[in-house]
Amino acid sequence: MTSDGNLPLPANFESLNSGPFIAPVILSAGGTGGHMFPAFSLARALQDRGIPVALITDSRGTRYQSQYPDIPFYTVRADTLRAGLIAKIKTACDLIMGIGQAYFLLRKLKPRAVVGFGGYPSFPAVLAAQALRIPTVLHEQNAVLGRANKLMAAGATRIALSLPDMATVSQDLRRKAVVTGNPVRADIAAVGAKAYVAPMADGDFRLLVLGGSQGASVFSTIIPEAVGLLPEAYRKRIHVVQQCRAADIATARHAYDVMGINARLETFVTDVPAQFDACHLLIARSGASTVTETAVAGRPAIFVPYPHHKDQQQKVNAQVLVRAGAAEMMDEKTLKAENLAKELEKLMANPALLASMAEAARKALARDASKRLADVILGL
Repeated sequence: MTSDGNLPLPANFESLNSGPFIAPVILSAGGTGGHMFPAFSLARALQDRGIPVALITDSRGTRYQSQYPDIPFYTVRADTLRAGLIAKIKTACDLIMGIGQAYFLLRKLKPRAVVGFGGYPSFPAVLAAQALRIPTVLHEQNAVLGRANKLMAAGATRIALSLPDMATVSQDLRRKAVVTGNPVRADIAAVGAKAYVAPMADGDFRLLVLGGSQGASVFSTIIPEAVGLLPEAYRKRIHVVQQCRAADIATARHAYDVMGINARLETFVTDVPAQFDACHLLIARSGASTVTETAVAGRPAIFVPYPHHKDQQQKVNAQVLVRAGAAEMMDEKTLKAENLAKELEKLMANPALLASMAEAARKALARDASKRLADVILGL
């Protein structure tokens, strides 16, 4: 903060917006990939139309800055609501300070609109914009409005939905709601632009396992067990790329090594687009970004929703592709290695079914979400 109490502009903002002033669009997103990647995809769509953008994020978001040097980043105080009185007081203090920081920043930047991508870290910029009477758009990645977006929805100009399920939106908010889809990275969209190649009856079968941003411990035990229960001829065909928690990776690696399974295990899969391109089947949690990327990439999937959300948002997300015939869903509470092995054997034995699921995935969700969302913003 400068000596006069105001916030300086991002160091590269002026150089990126030289010439006649064009009011920018400000994107507000927390530092997780599920919020950040849709924001970056929208940024590219807006930049392609000559609209400058800047990003307001929390401290975690700065880890993406080197990947997007042409997008000005600005960090304000923000935090996610956590359990416990002291934690809640700290979060409230951080958000109040963040709103003040964002308020002065928005007065400097004079944006035409602010777009919030959900989560409590999007609070400061969106609430500051609403106080300044700047149009705001809330983008919801999940099939169920998140708590943060619910709290900001009354003051929003528009609410952009990723998944086509208006039933989860209250009647009084539907007049603001529009289904745009969830913007995805261009390299994911490029995967879906190519035809899915089903596995040969006796050829390699490439299995991709993603467990969400934190990994899923249940996958590290159940999936190796399920693979071990497959008939030998099927087991020999499998190649696995799997995300594991750091605490689970040694156990999972030992299980695959004992079976002689070709397995690449990572705490974070950095080349997701390439792995989508290579895989025949995905097993994953059903967070919003994963569901959208699965659909846009056109890959068949088995989803195991995270079971502990009160609103069961991941279950609702997965049902969108299940109803489309693009995915199967298994409940973690009843998930057994035996059941998963039967499902894997069924799919491995039926390449035509996998191809049908892949095609259904490609048709299930909007593939031009970045353009649609940009249209909404520029039409305010």
